[in-house]
Amino acid sequence: MPKEFNILATTERVNESRACSELWMLLKAAGDENPWVDRIGIWGLVVANTKLNPITAIAKMREDWLKKPEAIQALYRVIPLQCLVPTTKEDIVKTTQKLSTTINAEDSYRITIEKRRTQLASKDIIDAVAEGINRRVDLKNPDWLILIEITGRITGVSVVPPISILNVQKERVRLMAEAKKGTAFNDKAG
Repeated sequence: MPKEFNILATTERVNESRACSELWMLLKAAGDENPWVDRIGIWGLVVANTKLNPITAIAKMREDWLKKPEAIQALYRVIPLQCLVPTTKEDIVKTTQKLSTTINAEDSYRITIEKRRTQLASKDIIDAVAEGINRRVDLKNPDWLILIEITGRITGVSVVPPISILNVQKERVRLMAEAKKGTAFNDKAG
């Protein structure tokens, strides 16, 4: 497993090579001259290390993808990671509490955990993280996501607005719905 990465991406099982190629090309197009992208040894996951801010890189990827939708075929989600920590409840809690200071007092949050190759219980982690964050929880439409991506011995942690994640499948559905509304509106107007 690589020591440093700041982007985690999901794909279909056995499609990791194609996802690596897509992610590498997208990072190059975003402005990273030499991104590092590889498999992580867990089905359906690839990781990248970019010199760019991962949130900015993903925003640029989204912008490019909206102009050229065929550029992404294998990637499902592209997730920025702000910190990598050992997979212990203590390290995860300490890091999420430090990062969560960016959440304004009036803002809401949701904790999202993706677990792979660990025996840690999601509920234990969520309870411990939430205990130190005195903000409103909103599971459906949060202002901030506390992302905990466990990949065996290493866990990626981020506290980001939901738009910071590129969820290709959800965005395709949203774009199709918007296009359909536009067609329906044009039909009524004509």
